[in-house]
Amino acid sequence: MAILKVNPTRIALLGLKKELKVAKKGHKLLKDKRDGLVKKFMVVIYKAKSLRESVEERLGSAFDSYTRASGMTASVALDTAFMVPNAKIDLDVKVTSVMSVKIPEFKIQKTGTAFSYGQLETTGDLDNAMVKFDEVFVDILHLAELEKTAENLAEEIEKTRRRVSALENVRIPNLNDTIKFITMQLDERGRDAIVSTMRVKAMIMAKEGG
Repeated sequence: MAILKVNPTRIALLGLKKELKVAKKGHKLLKDKRDGLVKKFMVVIYKAKSLRESVEERLGSAFDSYTRASGMTASVALDTAFMVPNAKIDLDVKVTSVMSVKIPEFKIQKTGTAFSYGQLETTGDLDNAMVKFDEVFVDILHLAELEKTAENLAEEIEKTRRRVSALENVRIPNLNDTIKFITMQLDERGRDAIVSTMRVKAMIMAKEGG
């Protein structure tokens, strides 16, 4: 550890003790914040992991149906099927702050259907693919919301962890060592003052006795 560059005076000592008290309080608050962020992060990660597994599974099934449909349907018919979408998504994004972390909140409103084409020139596989894509789309947006939340939480956790570490391993030990050093210096000065006073007293008494 290091001794801070301050004058070894009683006023400086009082100031350092106050600073140490504030640093310890800040350290506790930051540790509590870090622990709270980690708990929330774990909850969000669990939700995101479960939702991602579901989304990937359903997307895989949808693409399988679409692949089969594209092999059995003329490209012109496929292009026509997707030419005029009938479904509409309204996405309202709000940002809230939780423990200094910006958390996105998605409000999703879906109208219309996935089908915007006639079914005479298409296959059942294409219909199945469209239904599956339609059903999974909203969850893809929710997944984006969760993963962005997890990313922001992770960044704040790392910032808080660094601040806790700086207080715990640098600032508080340095303050403690400096306080001990100044206390020793002041005690030594006090002892020197007592010895000097005793010498002067002895000299005065010796002269009076002579």
